[in-house]
Amino acid sequence: MFDIFGPITIAYLLNIILSFVIIFMERKDSTATLAWLLVLLLFPGVGFFLYLLLSQNFSRKKLFTMKANAKRTFGDFLKVQQENFNSGKLMFKDKNIEAHRDIIKMNLFRNHSFFTQNNDVQIFTDGNKKFEELFKCIENANESVHVLYYIIKNDDLGKKLIDLLEKKASEGVEVRFLYDSIGGRKLKKQDVQGIIDAGGRVGKFFSSIFKHLNFKINYRNHRKIVVIDGIIGFVGGFNVGNEYLGLNKKFGYWRDTHIKIIGAAVTDLQRRFFLDWGNATKEDLNYQPKYFPQMTEEEVDGDAAIQIVTSGPDGRDETIKQNYVKLISSAQKSIYIQTPYFAPDASVMEAIKIAALSGVDVRIMIPNKPDHMFVYWATYYYVGELLKYGVKVYTYENGFLHAKTVVIDSVVSSVGTANFDVRSFKLNFEVIAIIYDTMKSTELKNIFEEDINYSLELTNELYLQRGIVIKFKESISRLLSPLL
Repeated sequence: MFDIFGPITIAYLLNIILSFVIIFMERKDSTATLAWLLVLLLFPGVGFFLYLLLSQNFSRKKLFTMKANAKRTFGDFLKVQQENFNSGKLMFKDKNIEAHRDIIKMNLFRNHSFFTQNNDVQIFTDGNKKFEELFKCIENANESVHVLYYIIKNDDLGKKLIDLLEKKASEGVEVRFLYDSIGGRKLKKQDVQGIIDAGGRVGKFFSSIFKHLNFKINYRNHRKIVVIDGIIGFVGGFNVGNEYLGLNKKFGYWRDTHIKIIGAAVTDLQRRFFLDWGNATKEDLNYQPKYFPQMTEEEVDGDAAIQIVTSGPDGRDETIKQNYVKLISSAQKSIYIQTPYFAPDASVMEAIKIAALSGVDVRIMIPNKPDHMFVYWATYYYVGELLKYGVKVYTYENGFLHAKTVVIDSVVSSVGTANFDVRSFKLNFEVIAIIYDTMKSTELKNIFEEDINYSLELTNELYLQRGIVIKFKESISRLLSPLL
């Protein structure tokens, strides 16, 4: 006779075994361990499947390797920069960034991020203007167009980009188009076949041999990088789809931040694209000089200093989180943060609390509406905690806020793809541009202050008035935040 309790017994036995593995075998941090144990306890069987799908430990071996000739080329350049830094020969054009020399050193020596000072930076906060400029630059490309997006939709904007890439490929321009297999899951092979037929190449990041099952679903390439002719680069928060033009009724106006760079920092964006492309397609581009043209200072109408910083689950350190903590800790006057998701770990929370208690003007802006429910209520909980320490919190009311920016003392700033959450710090492959420039950092601060006009300040008194339902949502989301 069939024992109806058999499957239930098996599910609980699997939970016990898996709990043992999580606690004693895997080297997860304590918060993630407790969160997974909670999931297994509340959802036996289902929790086991979710763990297998979402929580396999990522191999710490370096996925993205450079060929010997590339290591020589970039290694020599990096060594010269490091020697100049140690000898005091590395001079800053903007004297205000002298106070952030230690951050530059950390990224130069530990993260191997080039420090360049001849860069022109243009900031975009509106999707229509950003894509108008992007399409114009692609249209004018002569040698190569390299595109990487996390999300690309098969809608009007997505088709416009794909058609333009097909056109440039047919003109003889080298076109490489890379997108994340989960973020671009609705994009079919026939949608990009025109690029391939015209001589371009298309790649998918972490694709799966199974149609509806991807065992690397939790590790996504969240980067958004475009490099044109090796001298123009785009990086920031905008993906590709009609909603990023403000055409989605649910979200309304889409408020994001993206930058266009012309100058030496584009070399690092190109290098990052090559590493991601090589992993996805196995194509060996040999790092030919034509992809890395050297521009003179006279050819660049700007002198902003930039370091491109990347991180991912294959790395030893949570590099971008370390930069955020270091930037926050370095603040003397003000910290302005814009992020759609704010569910950081204890180190980030403590750094912000200490800054606020030290008299630093700390302001955080988040959306007033969720696109991911659990993440939103976790965000609400964490900003609520910071209100007690004098942090000013604003909810953006004029649509959806998706910008990922940090501005410190109107001197140094960050624009990129990384949110203030565990997913961006540990699980996703991310990129940020750290801008050491008073003029551009002040411009980003001014943008924040302009956004305050379209925001509601979340005071501690207002936060304490929230109802029991919201408190319940916050509590559950907070417990699950290490997994979100």
